[in-house]
Amino acid sequence: MIALLIAAPLLGAAVLLVGGRRLDAVGHWIGTLLASASFVIGLVLFADLLGREAEQRTVVQHLFSWIPVAGFQADVAFRLDQLSMTFVLLITGVGSLIHVYSIGYMEHDERRRRFFGYLNLFLAAMLLLVLADNYLLLYFGWEGVGLASYLLIGFWQHKPSAATAAKKAFLVNRVGDMGLSIAIMLMFLTFGSFAFEPVLSQVGDTSEGRLTAIGLMLLLAACGKSAQVPLQSWLGDAMEGPTPVSALIHAATMVTAGVYLIVRSGAIFNAAPDAQLAVTVVGAVTLLFGAVVGCAKDDIKKALAASTMSQIGYMMLAAGLGPLGYVFAIMHLVTHGFFKAGLFLGAGSVMHGMNDEVDMRKYGGLRRYMPVTFVTFGLGYLAIIGFPGLSGFFSKDKIIEAAFAKGGTEGWILGGVALLGAAVTAFYMTRVMLMTFFGEERWRDRAEASGQAAATPHESPGVMTIPMIVLAVGSVFGGAFFSIGDRFLHWLEPVTGHSEGHPPVGAWAVTAATVVCLLIGVAVAWAQYGRRPVPAVAPRGSLLTRAARRDLFQDDFNHVVLVRGGEHLTRSLVYVDHTLVDGVVNGAAASVGGLSGRMRRLQNGFARSYAVSMFGGAALLVAATLLMRAV
Repeated sequence: MIALLIAAPLLGAAVLLVGGRRLDAVGHWIGTLLASASFVIGLVLFADLLGREAEQRTVVQHLFSWIPVAGFQADVAFRLDQLSMTFVLLITGVGSLIHVYSIGYMEHDERRRRFFGYLNLFLAAMLLLVLADNYLLLYFGWEGVGLASYLLIGFWQHKPSAATAAKKAFLVNRVGDMGLSIAIMLMFLTFGSFAFEPVLSQVGDTSEGRLTAIGLMLLLAACGKSAQVPLQSWLGDAMEGPTPVSALIHAATMVTAGVYLIVRSGAIFNAAPDAQLAVTVVGAVTLLFGAVVGCAKDDIKKALAASTMSQIGYMMLAAGLGPLGYVFAIMHLVTHGFFKAGLFLGAGSVMHGMNDEVDMRKYGGLRRYMPVTFVTFGLGYLAIIGFPGLSGFFSKDKIIEAAFAKGGTEGWILGGVALLGAAVTAFYMTRVMLMTFFGEERWRDRAEASGQAAATPHESPGVMTIPMIVLAVGSVFGGAFFSIGDRFLHWLEPVTGHSEGHPPVGAWAVTAATVVCLLIGVAVAWAQYGRRPVPAVAPRGSLLTRAARRDLFQDDFNHVVLVRGGEHLTRSLVYVDHTLVDGVVNGAAASVGGLSGRMRRLQNGFARSYAVSMFGGAALLVAATLLMRAV
C-alpha cells in the first residue's frame, strides 16, 4: 500500500511524458487525478496509523533487494511513521491543490501536458525521499527532486533567464548533494550500513568526531536543498519558473527536504554538539539574511522567495535545538506549507490579472478588482507575520520560546535573533500587502507613461481561487488545530523525541515580545508605504538597502570566490602543467634526442673512423692496465 503513494504520480509522469501529443487535451486531468489519488491513499494510511498504538505506528514495506553484493546490501524499502506520514499528507495535499490551480494558470500553454508530467515526477521523487527506509534510497529521491526542479524551473526554456536559473539551481544543489553522498559513505564505513535503524541505533557507540563529520556533511546537503547560507543563491532566481512551480518548490516540497533530513537524523546531531550548533547558526543567520533581502525586493515573487529562505531558517534554527525544537520545526514546516503556498498562488493570481507583471510598484489598489485573491492572500499574510490566533503565530512562537529555553548566552542570542526576524518579517510582508492591494492605482498611469497598454485587473477563475481558499483555511486554523492538547507534539514525539524547555523570562513574556515586534514591523511599514505614495522607481536608499537589492552580494561573493577563484586555480594548474609537467617530459625527450643525435655522428659508415675508434679504445684499455699495475 505504501508503494502506491509513489506509484500513482510516477505513473502519471510516465504516461504524460511518453504518451505524446494525443494526450494534450486530457493530460492536465490525468496528472491532477493521479496526484489526488496519492493524497487519498495517504489519508487511508493515516487513518490506519491512527488506529494503532503510538509504539506500533512504524510500518516498513520491503519491496526487493536493490544492490545485493558481499558486504553491501541496498534494499528498496519504505518506512511509514509519524514523521514521514506528516510529509506525505503535506506533499500530496498541497501538491494536489497546486495541480488544480495549474489547470487554470497553464491553460494557454502549449506544453501544458509536459508541465503536468514534470509536476507528477516531482511529487513521486519527493515522496520517495521522505518514505525511504535508508539513506541511499533517500539519496535517489533527493536527486530525483533535483532533476524535476531543474525541469520545472527551466520549463519556459525559451527565456534565457529561465534556462540560466535552472542551471544555477542544479549546480548549486550539486554542491550540497556532495555532502549527502560523503555522509552516506562515512555511515557505511562507520556502521556497516546506511539503513535508518542500524545507523541511528549505533550512534552511542561511535566517536564524536566521526559523528560531527557526518553531521556537517548532512548539514551541507540540507543547505543546498533548503537554500540556507551559504548555498542560498539559487532560490530567488528559481522564480523564473511558472508560479505553480514556485508554490510547489517553496512551500511543501523541495525546500523542506533539508529540514526533514536534519530531523530524521536527529540521533546523530544529538550526539554531535558541534554539528548541532552549526545547524542552529546556519538557521539563525539565514532567517535574518532572507528577511533583510525581502525588504528590498519589488518583484512580488522574489520577495516571497526571500521570505521562504527566512522561514526555512526558523525551521533550521529549531532543528538545531535538538529535542527542544524538532517538533516545532516540523510544525512550522506544515503551517508554512499552507500559508506560503497560498501566498505564491495569490501572487500568481495577481500576475494572471495584471498581464504577468511582477513589479509591485506597478500595482496598487487591487483589492477592489480581485476580492478573493485579496482576502486569501491577506490571511496568508497575517499567518506568516504571526498574527495572534492564526497558524504562524502558534508555530513561530513555539520556536522563539524554544530558542530562549536553550538557556545561557546562547539562548538569549538565538531568541533575540528570532524576535528580530519576526519584526523584519512583519515589515516586509506588510510592505508587499500595501504595495499590491492598497494605495493608489498605479498600474494605469505607469503603463501609459511607459507607452504600454494598461492591464485590466480581474479576478482569477474558480479553478485557481478554490485552491487558494482551501489553503487560506489551513493558514487560519492549522496552528490552533495542532496546538490544542499538544496533539502535534504527541503525534511526533515517538519519532523525534521531545525535551521540555522553560524560557528564562516565561512563555507569556516571549509571546508578548513577539506580538510587540510584530506591531513595530507593521507600523514602520505602514509609515513608509501606507501613508506615502509609492514612487515609480525605487529610491537609491541606504547602503544596506542597496546591498539587499543585490541579495546582500551573494552572487558577487560567489563570482569572486568561486568563479574567479576557479579561473585562477585553473590557470595555475595549466601553468604548472605547461612549465613543470610538460617541462620534465619535453626536457627528457630533448635530452634523449640530443644524446642520440651526437651518438649518431659516430655511426658515419667510414672504415677509417671506425679504425680510429677501435685504436683509441684499445689505447685507453692499455693505458688503464699499465696504470693499475703501477699503482
